[in-house]
Amino acid sequence: MPETHVGAGDLHDEPFEPEVLQSDLAFEGAVWDVRDDRVRYGDGEIRRQYVAHTGAVAILALDDDGRVLLIQQYRHPIRHRDWELPAGLLDVPGEEPLEAARRELAEEADLTASQWEPLVASWTTPGGNDELIHIFLATGLSDAETPHAREDEEADIRVEWVPLADAVDAVLAGRMRNGILSLGVMAATLRLRDRG
Repeated sequence: MPETHVGAGDLHDEPFEPEVLQSDLAFEGAVWDVRDDRVRYGDGEIRRQYVAHTGAVAILALDDDGRVLLIQQYRHPIRHRDWELPAGLLDVPGEEPLEAARRELAEEADLTASQWEPLVASWTTPGGNDELIHIFLATGLSDAETPHAREDEEADIRVEWVPLADAVDAVLAGRMRNGILSLGVMAATLRLRDRG
């Protein structure tokens, strides 16, 4: 493969849409579906199954003392109670990611924020799903007017305020492995460092 040199300002993902010959619903789920696609690719054809995802938002809530809000809840596929950022699905028709982030922060942490800014966006697992998650930095935090009723895994969410540097250390040491949490704390650390 020939070596190429791309300048930093030129680095970007590139849209590419080969012809989809057939797309079937392989599994219809309660939250998301699985698609089975046949795609013309180069001189041949490939077949790919993937989770068709609604997309999601996550919130890196940072208090005035430089602590990040982490939540811990049970995640069945990994059989762990992992540490995460407050997050949720883009499952309300027409709702913009920022509005979904406001809603999720209130629902998962009973908090509101007066300042919001996009932090980073990422495809979580592009080889297996089409989920795009938008991570926002939320500051100017205060308690929500009404606590949110929680059920299922959310009923026993554990909430901790952790110094941002400690969260970064835990990620780098492999003690916290959630990808969205990892990306969020690293991006926030760089963003705050650049502000001096």
